[in-house]
Amino acid sequence: MQIGFYFNQTRCTGCSACIVACEDWHDVPAGPAKWMRVLYSEKGKCPEVFVSYLVAPCYHCVNPLCIPACPVKAISKRKEDGIVIVDEEACLGNVKCKVACLKACPYDAPQFGPGSDAKMQKCDLCLERW
Repeated sequence: MQIGFYFNQTRCTGCSACIVACEDWHDVPAGPAKWMRVLYSEKGKCPEVFVSYLVAPCYHCVNPLCIPACPVKAISKRKEDGIVIVDEEACLGNVKCKVACLKACPYDAPQFGPGSDAKMQKCDLCLERW
């Protein structure tokens, strides 16, 4: 089974409350790591301008490119629900690894926190809430 994150794009106002809620729930410190991002897109010409927002967490891909990119197999996909998880203990960190998983992901989902040798972290679909 593969579960996913439902996002109703027509209702999003770009307020970033989802980002704040995610960072608060997971105690993500202020800094470069953003488990949840809101992408902003503006199209058209005045007076016919259209603005849209797209929530961009980890998409927990069916075939995640970050998994084979990790040299120590710190990233895995759970068979029972398809959630892509990170073993931060096994992760080499952003210095030793050369951020292979971050470079492999087309959605920039893997994130490294501040500081030297920070471990990889990313959206886990609020795994502890299941």
